[in-house]
Parts: sequence; structure tokens; C-alpha cells
Amino acid sequence: MLYERVFKPLLFRLEPERAHEAVTTMLKLAQGVPGAPLLFDRFAAEPQANLSVKAFGLDFPNPIGLAAGFDKNCRMSRVLPALGFGFLELGSVTLRPQRGNARPRVFRLAGQEGIINRLGFPGAGAAACAKRLSRAGKSPVPVGINLGLNADCPPERAPQEYAEAFKIMEPYGDYFVVNVSSPNTEGLRELQERRKMEKILAAVRVENKAGKPVLIKISPDVSDAALFALVDAAKSQASGIVAGNTTVCRPGLPMSLGDIRGGLSGRPLRALSTELVRKIFRLSQGQVPVVAAGGVFSGGDALEKIRAGACLVQMYTGLVYRGPGAPRAALRELSALLAQNKFSSVSAAVGSGA
Repeated sequence: MLYERVFKPLLFRLEPERAHEAVTTMLKLAQGVPGAPLLFDRFAAEPQANLSVKAFGLDFPNPIGLAAGFDKNCRMSRVLPALGFGFLELGSVTLRPQRGNARPRVFRLAGQEGIINRLGFPGAGAAACAKRLSRAGKSPVPVGINLGLNADCPPERAPQEYAEAFKIMEPYGDYFVVNVSSPNTEGLRELQERRKMEKILAAVRVENKAGKPVLIKISPDVSDAALFALVDAAKSQASGIVAGNTTVCRPGLPMSLGDIRGGLSGRPLRALSTELVRKIFRLSQGQVPVVAAGGVFSGGDALEKIRAGACLVQMYTGLVYRGPGAPRAALRELSALLAQNKFSSVSAAVGSGA
């Protein structure tokens, strides 16, 4: 309530990327206070009987995680779990540092509770991110590392560069996500073609000595034929699918907003994302774990995606519009909804509405 009445109006007066920088600066400062990591760990999500999840060999205290994009440079891995998240996905991390696309590159759609971004993977690069995570120490919740591709990487070198970034980041991630679906790096989505995707996964597998889970993040705009091939490949060569990235479609937006170039996230993406989850669950017959992202603002939104076939869900734009209390509020609602619908656990609800 305080966020809605006081902080949100102040933040929304700022250009969106500046507002994000202000928030992350405050979180980083809080994390740097002596003794803060131990205090944050005490406030991290406690496992609840009907919310704990086991997926791709990892234990999650709850199914609501932070989506990639919020902590691109891996600076806040100790403070973010205190918001209630059951896991974090950091990045996207590219092999080399890069500036990303020119500003302005983030656009707030307040009336629709959406965001359009064309960031283009700005970041400090894998070496700097690895150094930060080494200093931060172990997070109280599982940490995923989302791997992106530098804009200047030739397509034929993509497998090698993903593998090199993975090798640098491997000690610091509990799971990894190969991001081949951002619409803001030219040619990246073409790597969703099955043979190209398999080459990337094979290259990463060579460096994955510890056998850590490796997922692929796909686009909600992928064709049914391409989706069938990706799901089939994921069954044998990946640990799961993150469904999905932002969309270049403009569902439900007025024409005045339709020409803003970039990927759309938030409330307008919700239905498209849920349908993608449902398709993957059906195509894989529930054999491929799905992490759902897109339009998660509440416990009801989370349950919708879980019933469509997701074992875990992620929040980002919902955090922007609902504030730091959003994860815990969503968890309380989700726990109550599971009980009301006679589901003993998250796992019992997965795919029940597919």
C-alpha cells in the first residue's frame, strides 16, 4: 500500500530505466550494510508445505521466482530473496561487456500494466558477473544464470560463445538458461531452429562437468512447427524450458502504442504466455519441466500458469507495478488458492488445467 501511494508515483515520474537504476542502487546499498546478508537470509522465503517444489533436481522453497532482466549484472543475489522469491534468475549475462541498444530503450505502458523494452543485453560481461557472485557468497535460494549472446557474435560462433560464458559462470549458478529468444539482438531468435539449438546445447554440455540443469528460453512468438521441434529436442538435450520471453506482438494494445519497437512484457503478455505453457505441456506430455514467465502479478496469475503446466513461475513487470511486497502477497494468495482448490501441493496442480 505504501508503495502504491508514495513510492510508485515518485518512481513513475522518472524515465523507466532511470527508475530501475534508482531501485537497484537502493537495494545494492542495503546489501552492502555490514551484517545485512545474514539478516536478509532470515527473511528469505521459508518452505511451506503446499508451496515447496522439486524441479530438474533442485529444491525450491516456493514456485515464484524473479525473472531474468531485473538483476542483469548479478549485483543483488543476497538481498532479493528477502522479498520472498523462491529462486532468482540473474542476467542475461553475455561473454563480453556491451552497452546494449541506444536509449531510450524502455517504455512504460501504465494503462495496460506493461513494459516494452529494446535493451539489447547491456551488461558487464561474464567475468565481472562471476567476480560479483564470488564475493556475494551462497544465496539462500536457488540461483539461475541466464546466458545471452553479444550482438557482434557471428551466428556460427554462437555455440562457442555460449559455452565460454557458461564455463565462466558455472561455479555460481544452480541452473542455467540459454536465451535464444530476445527480440532485441538481431538474428538471435533464428538460433531457436532445432539444429542450431542442438549445437549450442552440445557445446555447453562439454563444459558442464557437474551436470547442472540447462534450460532453454523460447519466444512466445514461435510457430507451432518450431515449437514441436524445440520441445522434442528439450526432452533429450535440455533440463526444461523457460516460456517465455517478451513478444513482438501487441495483444490488446491501442494502435498508438503498437509502433514502439521492442519486446512486450507484463499484463498484455499473460494470455499468450499461458497458452505457450499449455502447448509445451501437451506436446511433451508433461515430461519437460516448464518455468513460466509473462504477466504474473498475483497468486491467481501464478496458479493459472501452474495449472497450464508450469512447475515454476517468474515475476518481473509485476514487481514494477506492485512493488516489493508483490512476491509475498502472491505467495499468500497462491497458498490459499491451492487449498481452496483441494491441491495438496504445487506439483498436484501442475497441468491440471491443460
